[in-house]
Amino acid sequence: MKPIVRLATARTPDGGEMELYQHDRDFTIKINGQDLMSSRQYESELELARLGCAHLTGSKTPSILIGGLGLGYTLRQVLDMLGPDAQVVVGELLSAVVEWNREFLMDLNGQPLNDKRVDIKTGDVVELISRSKDRFDAILLDIDNGPSAMSILRNRRLYGYEGIRACRLALREQGCLAVWSVESSKKYERLLMSGGFHVRRFRVPVYKGSKSQFRFVWIASKDKSILPAGGGEPHLPLIDESKESRRRRSRERY
Repeated sequence: MKPIVRLATARTPDGGEMELYQHDRDFTIKINGQDLMSSRQYESELELARLGCAHLTGSKTPSILIGGLGLGYTLRQVLDMLGPDAQVVVGELLSAVVEWNREFLMDLNGQPLNDKRVDIKTGDVVELISRSKDRFDAILLDIDNGPSAMSILRNRRLYGYEGIRACRLALREQGCLAVWSVESSKKYERLLMSGGFHVRRFRVPVYKGSKSQFRFVWIASKDKSILPAGGGEPHLPLIDESKESRRRRSRERY
């Protein structure tokens, strides 16, 4: 039996420990001892790209932002879908993850970081998005565990109202926001809709052919007509009970 080898470690901004492991030809990134991503389960990362860029088929010069490099699967799929004049910005908080991709993971996905279409930006992706008004045709987010962020507390800002508003402003008129998550979230769907998006929710397998393990991808756009076919209807926003009560009392008074 081949051993499990720890290749590298890094500290997250809030003091957590991130580790890269290799077992035979498989790689795993862990955060504080918990599996965060694995090269044995990447189908949902591919689906994030397929769903988020479906509306760009035939587009000559699309501009894409990928939030979170991870093991590079989403980036690889985006590059395979788009033409030679596409521009793909990858925002990654941890420079160590970029270094691991260059040193240990380049052959895992055909060396995507060497592609001339790719521009790597290290730092807070919310700040990157906030500086990019009306710039992207698609924003693909695969950061932490999704809205239920577990590794870096600052990631939660990305999935709140501030992050959603920044994404909406950074997208072009017919752009799409695609968000990967380990679990579904009614609260997040409501935030997306309250932020001016039309939304579809897709349940996607963690690996090809899986019948029991799934992840979730939300596709959101200001233009409902470009959302990909299928998916689930979002949960309706809750009615503001206090406002409704005031209206009812006002009607009863008169």
